[in-house]
Amino acid sequence: MRVVIAGGHGKIALRLTGLLHERETEVLGLIRKSEHAPDLEAAGAQPIELDLEHSSRAEITEALRGSDAVVFAAGAGKGSGAERKYTVDRDGSVSLAAAAEDAGVPRFLQISTMGAGQSPDPDSGEVWKAYIDAKTSAEQDLRSRDLDWTILRPGALTDDPGSGLVALSSPPVPRGRVSRQDVAAVLAELLATHRGSSHTLELTEGDTPVPKAVAAL
Repeated sequence: MRVVIAGGHGKIALRLTGLLHERETEVLGLIRKSEHAPDLEAAGAQPIELDLEHSSRAEITEALRGSDAVVFAAGAGKGSGAERKYTVDRDGSVSLAAAAEDAGVPRFLQISTMGAGQSPDPDSGEVWKAYIDAKTSAEQDLRSRDLDWTILRPGALTDDPGSGLVALSSPPVPRGRVSRQDVAAVLAELLATHRGSSHTLELTEGDTPVPKAVAAL
């Protein structure tokens, strides 16, 4: 299997790369900066320098061609303003999904967030509101496409070691935390089993082993 991960230098993406590499999956990681390439190579991915914000649809399509699945793990990140929530978290996903259709890549996994699809707290601030709105719009776009899609909404992310125990189901799941390692483990299992098609899933730490949680979908 050949998997392309957009936002390949992100914390979840690098963990996912390592897990897929262990399963002998070919991984290509899309990155904006060439200096990130050694980290991807160390994790087991082939880096491809391509900026979703500034690349053409044809360029993105070419990067995806011949792949079996795409994972949207990109994000504007901490410290970015409201505008980049739209240009990365929304428009980046839209561009990647359109290119996946053009390239004939059937499977598309999108990392979203718990809170998407709902009205944000009015006191949450402009940037958070933009983030939720951008993620909601990206989800809506993906659901409209002719792709074998899965949307994964993790809870509050931590860098704790993965426990391998999660709560994973269609919304609503009670709000909670989840380690980035466990998010990566769920994504790897979804890719390996082809489960979760046409599902929006919410994820927090829980009591169910990752393989069993995914098998139950």
